[in-house]
Amino acid sequence: MPSPSSSTLEARLDTFRPYVVSLFRIVVGLLFFCHGASSLFGWFGGLMGTGTTVDTGSWPGWYAAVIQLIGGGLVLLGVGTRSAAFICSGSMAYAYFVEHQPEKLWPIQNGGEASAMFCWAFLLLVFTGPGPWALDRFFGARADAAGVTSPARTPVGRTTSV
Repeated sequence: MPSPSSSTLEARLDTFRPYVVSLFRIVVGLLFFCHGASSLFGWFGGLMGTGTTVDTGSWPGWYAAVIQLIGGGLVLLGVGTRSAAFICSGSMAYAYFVEHQPEKLWPIQNGGEASAMFCWAFLLLVFTGPGPWALDRFFGARADAAGVTSPARTPVGRTTSV
């Protein structure tokens, strides 16, 4: 039996790309939200499984937890995804380079794997956007129906007349 050509397989996989981006965003946002919730509220075993929470206002832990909770929630829901993902990525870059990397060079040696992975995952979302399953799509559809065109929703190479 002949195998399907790679171009046919690629074409089939490409049809699912936007939905997989949405699933990726949802999972990454949920995991990041859980980190913030555990640090701020003691959920899921608390801060690093100790059952405690981070001290309010402590630098950088409390601020990182707030970014994790709010940014993760926004990314999870697909609201302001690119902006929220940019801030989340930056916070994880800070976590890696300031908190982990001074100990040892490689993430596997310094315990910074999660920070590095979250940083790059959020950076990817900055460029890919939220995918079709995002609350922003509903807000954008309402604005378009009201006659307001968002520059982000204008196809490349086309201009809108005023």
